Order: sequence, then structure tokens, then C-alpha cells
Amino acid sequence: MRLTHIPLRLTTGAFILNAGWGKRKLDKDSAAGLQAMAAKVIPPVSRIDAEKFGKMLSYAEMTLGAALLTPFLPSRLAGIGLGIFSGSLFTMYLRTPGMTLEDGIRPSPQGTALAKDIWMLGIAAALVLDRKPKPGKATRRIPF
Repeated sequence: MRLTHIPLRLTTGAFILNAGWGKRKLDKDSAAGLQAMAAKVIPPVSRIDAEKFGKMLSYAEMTLGAALLTPFLPSRLAGIGLGIFSGSLFTMYLRTPGMTLEDGIRPSPQGTALAKDIWMLGIAAALVLDRKPKPGKATRRIPF
């Protein structure tokens, strides 16, 4: 893992791990609400029992969070997992009525909580696209 990946992986990993930990004991109604939102992105999710879905979501988030925090797991692999997760959240934001303003992109007051998760998609892209410099080659810097 590159030194520059540590803050990216630490912040997202801890955030997602904590979110999953908080979902461990969801009541049936809360699990059903999350399931209905997830079904907008992945329709077959609606066929799973709501309580079982809540547990699966909790374990999946805790697993992703732990993967991001695991230093020996390649950043590119952790970034792919984060990209799938955050891409799904962003798709859910775009497909849920009332989350965006009339333009379909900018968040409504109700959609801000979901729209803010776009930062994770940016971190995922950084982890996946970052390349190690080849030995003996100078890295190019962007002049500012």
C-alpha cells in the first residue's frame, strides 16, 4: 500500500465499518426501508426476507470496511470493492424520486444525505487508477 493511500483507505474503511456495525440489529421496518431503496438498483433484492437483507447488508458493509483497513490487501482491489459499493449508492440516489432537483443531478434537501456519498466514488477511482512509478523513472508533477 502506498503512503498516499493510507488516509483514503482509513477514512472510508472506518466510516463503512461503523455504518455496517450500526446495522447489525436493524428492526424489520428499518431493514425493509433499506431493502426497498436497494431494490431500485438491484431489483432481485426485493425477493430476500427484509431481516435477512438487513443482516447481509450489515455484514457486507463491515467486510468492505475491514478490507479497506487491511494494509496487505492491494489498494486497487479495495478500490474496486469501494467503487461497486459507492456506485450502487450513487445509482440509488439518482433513481429514488425526490432525491434530486428538477435537473436530475443536483440534490434536493432530502437527497443530500445520499448525494454526499459521491466522495467515496472519487476515492475508489483514486485507488484504482493510481499507478506505482516504475523504478528509475521520474514521476511527472502537475505544475500549480
